[in-house]
Amino acid sequence: MERLIAPKGIKTGIFRCLKTGVNPEFPEQGTPQGGVVSPLLANIVLNGIEDIHQSVRYADDMIIILKPKDDATGILDRVSKFLAERGMKVSENKTQLTATTDGFDFLGWHFKVQNNGKFRCVPSADNFKAFRQKVKHIVNNSNYGATVKAEKLAPVVRGWRNYHRYCKMDGSRNSLYHIETRAFKVFNKESKQSRYTSKKLLDQAFPSVPYSESKFVNVKGEKSPYDGDIAYWSERNSKLYNGNTSKALKRQNHKCGKCGLKMLGDEKVHLHHVDGNHSNSKINNLLAVHESCHDYIHMSKGTSQEHREPDAGKPARPDLTERCRG
Repeated sequence: MERLIAPKGIKTGIFRCLKTGVNPEFPEQGTPQGGVVSPLLANIVLNGIEDIHQSVRYADDMIIILKPKDDATGILDRVSKFLAERGMKVSENKTQLTATTDGFDFLGWHFKVQNNGKFRCVPSADNFKAFRQKVKHIVNNSNYGATVKAEKLAPVVRGWRNYHRYCKMDGSRNSLYHIETRAFKVFNKESKQSRYTSKKLLDQAFPSVPYSESKFVNVKGEKSPYDGDIAYWSERNSKLYNGNTSKALKRQNHKCGKCGLKMLGDEKVHLHHVDGNHSNSKINNLLAVHESCHDYIHMSKGTSQEHREPDAGKPARPDLTERCRG
């Protein structure tokens, strides 16, 4: 806990997670593996292991990058000693030595250095198989109609494509051509659907997500969201947005167009149309604002419209009740 860089409230919460059991009958079990707190605790415990040798780590999954002259056995011994001091050990079943030209799987991706020297990253076979099973379960479910299937498929497909959007996603497999063809046939079999409506549902079920191979930008050095460098993190989070939102943020120096504060990762960025016309996407009509600021803008507009005075350019309609009574 002494090495953890975080506000006092967060440190207190993490300390309580470490001390509190998940089951009253077995209080010594602690936090379950695969839980939402498990990766955070792994990062705290394993902080510093990356100083042993050049490596890449996500929670408790780690890749150590070796050069031809490096001593693999000696480095593994140092890692084992580091883990032993914290009551842990290296999993022999999951630890293997492989060449980058042969390829390896990590976090659902397959990495490989090709013969021409180019580094490639594609979804791993196991990851694609698990994703395909999810899609097949929805498409082949006879309890759902085509419309319901499209609604259930959309978040699954969008999530998978977003996760792999920095990989090489062309080709019939990764572009999901065969899966889409199968889904279209199933949709089109329904008596209520035509080829036109089936194609429309297919576009809804398989939303397109642009990919850019190997364009992910790493976090600089030992930067932390809690280090107080608001300018760096607001600029980095702005790069997560594409198209007009990214251009608007860059034009506004990564500040909210409403409140003027920096854009941080704890709140979404919305694109506001100044004149209220969503068909007008000209640069001077777009404003990047916080989600809460966007809600406030439209809330203010609604209130002003409800209580607005009669238009000064037009005469107010006369009250004819008095004239009728007379």
